[in-house]
Amino acid sequence: MIVLLQGATDTANKIIDSANNLNQALTTAPPELHFIDLLFKGGWVMLPLAFLAFLGLVIFVERYLTIRKASKTESNLMLQIKQYIHDGRLENAITLCRNNNSPLARMLEKGLKRIGRPIKDIEAAIENNGKLEVSKLEKNIGILGIIAGIAPMLGFVGTIIGVITIFHDVSIKGAIEIGTISGGLYTKMITSATGLIIGIIAYVLYHILNMMVERIILRMETDAIEFIDLLEEPGK
Repeated sequence: MIVLLQGATDTANKIIDSANNLNQALTTAPPELHFIDLLFKGGWVMLPLAFLAFLGLVIFVERYLTIRKASKTESNLMLQIKQYIHDGRLENAITLCRNNNSPLARMLEKGLKRIGRPIKDIEAAIENNGKLEVSKLEKNIGILGIIAGIAPMLGFVGTIIGVITIFHDVSIKGAIEIGTISGGLYTKMITSATGLIIGIIAYVLYHILNMMVERIILRMETDAIEFIDLLEEPGK
């Protein structure tokens, strides 16, 4: 009976020890990584990266709204201009373009004001005005392309600076500690990851705006050709 009691006691003690060990392991588990905490551990390089991200977002929103507004042209604008020209109501056509206030309307207005001059002069006026309108639409879009290239490189610079700092500390201590190297390296690689993310997003937004501008350019070129053909019709 005594032997059985001692065996039960030993078993109970083992269970208690296992529970204590498990509890200690849970309490000593490494803390969870939070995204915000990682960003703060990235160092001073995160500041210019944050500025680039903010600048890119502001440029995209401003250009997107501007280009979208410019693309909203009356679908029957060219038809109305044709009708006015056929009826000889040139002033009404000019007024229609002026009231429309879009890149296409401003370009056609420039051509309407030069009706009566040689066709080459009208074509040159339309082409020059079209280039001016396109340059207005493309304003600051190139900055997004610059951000897409700079952000990843700036992130790599932050990581390289962090690695240099880590090995400088190792050289001072005179001993290589895995905890020191790995603990410092993972935080410094945050700048590379952040730079790549900002660069990829900026690259995508850059091409979205370019595609929107290209659609407007295509429509302007199509309507410009149609306008010149209208003026070259017999009897015009």
